[in-house]
Amino acid sequence: MAKSGPQRYPGASTAYWHQSRYGGSAMESNVIVWHTTEGTSVPSYGGGASAPNFTAKPDFAAKRLVWYQHFDFDVSSRALVNRSGGVETNTLNVVQVEIVGTCDPATHKKWGSTPHLYTPDLPDWAVRDLAAFAKWAHDHHGVPLTSGVTFKAYPSSYGASSVRMSGAKWSSFRGHCGHQHVPENDHGDPGLLPMGAILARAKGYTPTTPTTPSKENSDMDKGDVFTATWDTDGLPAPEFAPDVKKNPKWTASSYIRSIYNAVAGLPGALSALRQDIAALRADVAALKKES
Repeated sequence: MAKSGPQRYPGASTAYWHQSRYGGSAMESNVIVWHTTEGTSVPSYGGGASAPNFTAKPDFAAKRLVWYQHFDFDVSSRALVNRSGGVETNTLNVVQVEIVGTCDPATHKKWGSTPHLYTPDLPDWAVRDLAAFAKWAHDHHGVPLTSGVTFKAYPSSYGASSVRMSGAKWSSFRGHCGHQHVPENDHGDPGLLPMGAILARAKGYTPTTPTTPSKENSDMDKGDVFTATWDTDGLPAPEFAPDVKKNPKWTASSYIRSIYNAVAGLPGALSALRQDIAALRADVAALKKES
């Protein structure tokens, strides 16, 4: 069944939501394609015409990634070329993530002291937050924490390089790859992304149970606190949840969303109740007249 599991990454902003304009195709995603934006801010993506599912932008002061979501997790986005007569790309069960930064050593040198992410040399906190996303995608959608492809340094990753997949390999691929691996495309991003380190971190990633700050955790940065309080599956799912057997634990964000949906439905339920009461009063009045 398409679109099973939570569709929004906890904490991701929908300030740049493009699914309303470009509906996309519903699917069960089992591949993550990583990109780099080659810029230092969230792109406009042509008003959404070339947008991915997610954009991860660095917050250097807080040492964390800020996530923006443009499409549901299990809805096709638009960041890949899809040529006629070939394989499917955007719609082949693919989630696409753009990292705000560069994979190009020439650009890295040109930007110099301007704060930016350079994929061959990511700070530990960026690896940590990319790993957290990979683990969430694995836990809630079954995206394998595997790669099976080589991430090649840019610019040798550009064009028809040795790491570009054939159509057959792409069609059967599962797990994590880069724009540089997708057939019918020529881009070489995200270059030498440390995919092995990200996946290793994801496999060993254990969210911290929220606690009162103490000497033991007083050195937690904002990203750690965010993960501990927002992205921890530590709450028993309510019995009425339709996926309680599949997802017996909920995050705090799931509860907040559930409460919001319940509260949002109250006006409609109250209006229907008032109508029922009015009808009941009319029936009672009619019975009194007959008696």
